[in-house]
Amino acid sequence: MMMSEYEIKKQICDIGKRIYDRRMVAANDGNISVKISDNEFLCTPTGVSKGFMTPEYICKVDAEGNVIQANKGFKPSSEIKMHMRVYKHRPDVKSVVHAHPIYATSFAIAGKPLTQPIMPEAVIALGCVPIAEYGTPSTNEIPDAVEKYLPYYDAVLLENHGALAYSDSLLAAYHKMESLEFYAELLFLSNQLGGPQEFTKEQMKKLYEVRRAFGMSGKHPADLCPNNKNGHMSCHNCHIPDCGVAEDGNGADSDLVAMITKKVMEQLNK
Repeated sequence: MMMSEYEIKKQICDIGKRIYDRRMVAANDGNISVKISDNEFLCTPTGVSKGFMTPEYICKVDAEGNVIQANKGFKPSSEIKMHMRVYKHRPDVKSVVHAHPIYATSFAIAGKPLTQPIMPEAVIALGCVPIAEYGTPSTNEIPDAVEKYLPYYDAVLLENHGALAYSDSLLAAYHKMESLEFYAELLFLSNQLGGPQEFTKEQMKKLYEVRRAFGMSGKHPADLCPNNKNGHMSCHNCHIPDCGVAEDGNGADSDLVAMITKKVMEQLNK
């Protein structure tokens, strides 16, 4: 049964509280949106703590980010342009969550993408998480930086800023953000212990097969990585943050394949 608009607003508030309680945002940081029709989106307002929202806080905008409805004193998040860019290029996406989780954001600040295969759940559900180049908040710079990653990944780090996750429901988008932060924390801590043990090529192949058997939605290197399609190591192993980015969306062009092959050989020869 479809949720009413009011019920979706309540769910946005509930997820906002979870994000706040889990220290994924501070003060008024972060934003959430949900697509309710082709030209209607509910979103969190600017300038309020995501941990203390009630349904009347939530705004409604169109596909251009223009206000359709907002109660007095509330206006849409200044980051709504970023959300709209995701919806434009990913018609399968129904919700977008932006937050500043501590460990994931630390990797974004350090310029380190999350590509190391260290945990089955992260490999199967999340895939690789690249870093979108820095952009000034509330401008088109961040949407422009994020856009090229959208056909290939279900979450991205925002350089010196935070993280972005999106999926076919609000709960799924939130779970991706939660998984992203958990993965980043484990990677950080394992590095303190001398460095993580990464999965082998054969182990990765089996994990990708598990994902395909589950028929999971979204974008993932198990389905898209040109190396994986050719029976070689995936981006999880070669650590190329944008190895899936190609001109035609159906795999890599010849120059990209050559670059990937070179990078993989460098990794293998270390």
